[in-house]
Amino acid sequence: MPIDFYYTPGSPPCRSVLLTAKALGLELNLKTLDLHHGEHMKPEFLKINPQHCVPTLVDGDLALWESRAIIVYLVQAYGKDDSLFPKDPKKQALVNQRLQFDVSTLYPAFADQYYPWIFAGVPKSDDKEKKIHDALAFLEIFLGSSAWAAGDSVTVADIALVASISTFEAVDIDLKKYANISKWFEKCKSTLAGYQEFNQKGIDGFKIMVANLTKK
Repeated sequence: MPIDFYYTPGSPPCRSVLLTAKALGLELNLKTLDLHHGEHMKPEFLKINPQHCVPTLVDGDLALWESRAIIVYLVQAYGKDDSLFPKDPKKQALVNQRLQFDVSTLYPAFADQYYPWIFAGVPKSDDKEKKIHDALAFLEIFLGSSAWAAGDSVTVADIALVASISTFEAVDIDLKKYANISKWFEKCKSTLAGYQEFNQKGIDGFKIMVANLTKK
């Protein structure tokens, strides 16, 4: 049976799932949802995901949402080895910590500042911008201790984090002063399978949307 994937291309969490599937050589049956026209609120989608959010994955009798849960599931179910999500408890704990940092600290700081500005015209604030840079400062420290986000090889932590960081860059948040982040980011662009097709393409569309929604 095909694995159905409900998504919107500009979404960072959706892009992280696409990158993970590409890393695994896994074909997903892509189903784009137009959130602006309420396709995620249609009864047939609510039966799959009552929280009506993307990304959402349907694999047989399993319906799963929340991108970090999805990418871990895909690696555990379809990975040829455990390199992207190690079985070793300590290595796995570090990957989980970085994923939790992304979902609880890094990405929310961006979303709290930029999504109200993009979609509702709410002015940006210095306090919210500071929270973004506070989070980036933590990531800068993390990336100073290892080649990748959670050790010496690529894991799903890198995939989730690069989907967030590339979105920061898309709205011109200055990353240049973070040497470790900048080095890691360039390495992700050149190393992660399908980066241009599954992440950069979504970023390019996101930039266009931002420009259209915020122009005066």
